[in-house]
Amino acid sequence: MARIKPKQLLIQSKTKKAPTRISYSTIITWNLIVVLVVLSLYATFRHWHHRMIISADMGLTQADINLLFLFSYMCSFPDFQHVGRSEDSTKTSRPSYAVMDTAKGSITIEIYKDASADVVDRFVSLCKSNHFKGMPFRHVIKNFVIQGGDFDFNGAAQEWILKAKASGENALSPKHEAFMIGTTKNLNNKGFDLFITTAPIPDLNDKLVVFGQVINGQDIVQEIEEVDTDEHYQPKTPIGILNITLKQQL
Repeated sequence: MARIKPKQLLIQSKTKKAPTRISYSTIITWNLIVVLVVLSLYATFRHWHHRMIISADMGLTQADINLLFLFSYMCSFPDFQHVGRSEDSTKTSRPSYAVMDTAKGSITIEIYKDASADVVDRFVSLCKSNHFKGMPFRHVIKNFVIQGGDFDFNGAAQEWILKAKASGENALSPKHEAFMIGTTKNLNNKGFDLFITTAPIPDLNDKLVVFGQVINGQDIVQEIEEVDTDEHYQPKTPIGILNITLKQQL
């Protein structure tokens, strides 16, 4: 047999492949995968075990259990959590002020937070639709009230306006301040009557739904109060509301 020279043995030893080594990152990755699988299986076990306990204790059907867990899952989303707060957010988002522009100047109105929700919502909606733009002041009664309303809407409030003035029931009273903002109690889809009192009126809350007060522009109200009127307290020269702008802050 031929003998292999030492130099050839050295060359052969270098050409042999060394065993493959597994890197530390590969080991860590597979360990993490195993841990995640185990945790997933454990969570699944607890989930089904919990459903079985609820079903046994409460006597719920499988459909009831499914709905219960679906609702619980949906409640975890922020958008779904805000659904129940829609009413509160609507209340807080209501404007606090309204600026009424007239030919005489601007009148700033504070909208009461505790006023009738139906009245305030309707007032705000009409303001946003520019309903009051060009609305005339139908009656101006000095030391009593100014009424603005739609041209085609004759509310029952006109009766107590004229009767109260004629019978002298508009005597000053400490029961209510002047410069209150209100409307008729029976809201009508055909229009909206807007009243600005210019003097304290007895039992005003029995006649109107008060939802605000003039906090700036009282002098403008008094200027409107001084316009010439006919025997029906209607202004001889048309005067009215140019527009109403809603504001959250002044």
